[in-house]
Amino acid sequence: MIKNVKSKGLLLGLLLTSNFIQADALTVSTKRLTMDASLIMAQAAIAECTKQGIQIGVTVVDRDGIVQVALRDTIAAQITLPISQAKAYTAANFNSATSSMEDRADTAVGRAPGLLMAAGGLPIQVSGSLLGAIGVSGAPSGKTDEQCAQAGIDALIDDLEME
Repeated sequence: MIKNVKSKGLLLGLLLTSNFIQADALTVSTKRLTMDASLIMAQAAIAECTKQGIQIGVTVVDRDGIVQVALRDTIAAQITLPISQAKAYTAANFNSATSSMEDRADTAVGRAPGLLMAAGGLPIQVSGSLLGAIGVSGAPSGKTDEQCAQAGIDALIDDLEME
């Protein structure tokens, strides 16, 4: 039995803290991009490629790789949408630029359904947390696809980091 009042208070505090920590450990809170934020990013990516005379498709996915926004510029080929979605899905699932995975494209992992390890997909990260990813397709090179995807992220990254 604890006789010291100070010790009882300390023990009670530890028990309450322990219960609080345990409850916190059972759930996680995650930030998500809004549809408006996703739309702004997609439009900024298209605007960047349009400045270069390139018509693209762009997809923004959430952290789970689920499509939030998909846009295709006026005369971009229809195939740009499924390619941009695969790039975004891959970037989200690996939390990495798809250009850094090109050497893995012809492996068992690289051939998994829905993945595309070609330049043009970028994760959207804020303060070390993955919020989603953006994928671009339709430029003459993956490097240009990636530059347009980066322009989409750059359109909101400062605002996202301020939240």
